[in-house]
Amino acid sequence: MLTALRRMAGTWLAKLLFVLLIASFAVWGIGDAVRDFGRDDSVARVGDQAITLDDAQASVRREMQRLARQLGAQFENDPRIRRAVTEQAIEQLVLDRVVRGETQRLNLTVPDAAVREFIFGIQGFRGMDGQFSRPVFENFLRSNDLTEAGFLALVRADLARQQVAQAVRAGAAAPDALVRPLLRWQGEQRAATVVSLAVADAPEPPAPEEAQLRRYHENNPERFSTPELRDASVAVLTAELLSREVEVTDQEIAAAYEARRGQFETAEHRSIHQVLVPDEAKARAIAEAWKGGADFAAITAQADEAGGQAVDLGSLDRAGLPLPELAEAAFGVAEGGVTDPVQSPFGWHVLKVEKIEPGHARTLAEVRDTLRHELAQEKAADLAFDRANKVEDALAGGATLAEAAQRFNLGFAAIRTDATGHDAEGQEVALPVIEASRQPLLRAIFTAERGAAPRLAETEAGFVAVTINEVVPPALKPFEAVEPAVREAFIAEAKRRVQEERAAALLAATRGGKPLAEAAREAGLGFREVGALRRDQRQDAPVPPELLAPLFELKLNETTMVPTRTGFTVAQLTEVTPADPDADAAAMARIRGETAQAMANDLEMQFMTALRARSNVRINPRLVDQLAQP
Repeated sequence: MLTALRRMAGTWLAKLLFVLLIASFAVWGIGDAVRDFGRDDSVARVGDQAITLDDAQASVRREMQRLARQLGAQFENDPRIRRAVTEQAIEQLVLDRVVRGETQRLNLTVPDAAVREFIFGIQGFRGMDGQFSRPVFENFLRSNDLTEAGFLALVRADLARQQVAQAVRAGAAAPDALVRPLLRWQGEQRAATVVSLAVADAPEPPAPEEAQLRRYHENNPERFSTPELRDASVAVLTAELLSREVEVTDQEIAAAYEARRGQFETAEHRSIHQVLVPDEAKARAIAEAWKGGADFAAITAQADEAGGQAVDLGSLDRAGLPLPELAEAAFGVAEGGVTDPVQSPFGWHVLKVEKIEPGHARTLAEVRDTLRHELAQEKAADLAFDRANKVEDALAGGATLAEAAQRFNLGFAAIRTDATGHDAEGQEVALPVIEASRQPLLRAIFTAERGAAPRLAETEAGFVAVTINEVVPPALKPFEAVEPAVREAFIAEAKRRVQEERAAALLAATRGGKPLAEAAREAGLGFREVGALRRDQRQDAPVPPELLAPLFELKLNETTMVPTRTGFTVAQLTEVTPADPDADAAAMARIRGETAQAMANDLEMQFMTALRARSNVRINPRLVDQLAQP
């Protein structure tokens, strides 16, 4: 038989069969491997620049570590969060390559001295003596998984990006033709006649008959039914639980304090007004007038005459000022002081320090417990995935949730709960998670399928495994058990209906040409005349918040009706008072500054979008999906 097969293998028929067999493998099996040969293994490409998988992994890891330190116990490595962080990290790497390409095209360079000065100026890298500390710097690099060369490259690229961005943003200016209408719109005030119809003030309806109440009870089952209850066994693995198993030494706490010193220091902030004009002589005249006691409105007018502008920069720390010379001047005068004119590429600046908020640094003793907790959480996060794999193996081997929880020190509970975390009697059910994780755990319970084998899945509440033992569907409560609640709801609805009809009648009367005040008097209702209403009025508004937006959409003498938390409100617009830009120089300056800032942000965003669009960006979705997996 074997001899016959060998003879046949040499025939043309056998060779044809081999060719067909190889072709079938190419189509159905081996083809994927062949097609993958030589594939690009970069996560993304920007032109001819590759973003490698290692670069992307390091960037995602740093961002996840930063979030874990920032949020502490509230941070959970949820799949959705990891996906968002992954996409954001990759986009940042893409934009970094895009800007690098533009800086190379423009032949922009960042001198070593500028990089050194920037790093030495970072507060978080300073030691107890206030000077740059090499050990603190190295601790920072280690904790963020960075090399010194890599960090210097990041700083250099960022400083180059700032050069490009500042050049783009420098063209942003808000002209009067835009600022004045904005001020008129934003500062506009309105007056109205207002009638409030509270449900509580409605007359008592006739006492309902039992038949009416029973029909109401049957027609509104969602209001008078028991909630769905789930009988579940729940096991959870969280960093909070694992942190009780790890030890944090005093040396680790001290090293973390040095590495994270910037988190515990509040830099000095100064509230600053700025004038920017193109001419030095006019800048000096403005500085003298300001030092002589001129108010901001007068200075704003003087700046306008000089072809410049005056803006309120708000409260800034030293790093918040974009140019070192401005920071040096602003932080070199006392509170209430005015600087001499300072020249920059944008013109001549004069700054006044309105208020100083001193900086503050918390000591190691003050933050020791916080750091101990954060470090324990970080160590626990490293243990979590290894422990989760062991739990998953045990469950796959047939262990029950209770057995796995006992063996691996998990949080465990056997509960019967509704979707809000209460039992059949309305008492809060104890869950094996912290308060912030109750809702994510309840969502996991109410999305689990009955009868499905338990699996340890990553959720916002941590690693969670659920077994659903029983589902008790909602059931309409007996009328006799809820009669008082049915009666109360029936009467409240009847009162609300009465007030809605009254409000609708007032609205119809005004649309027929009758003033709201007259229509209210005829109906025996009270009304109020309310003035000086503003668009941004919320907390202290003399009208319901639901009324403000509709009121500012009305034309003069038009009427609107809105439902509120307590009933209904009808209002008729009686007066519109636009803001006068010429009477409020400070408001003009504020809006000019806000508008210019918004325009600068838009310009920079559009510029970056345009750069990205012409940079031939390609993303590898397969590797992005791989990175987003825990």
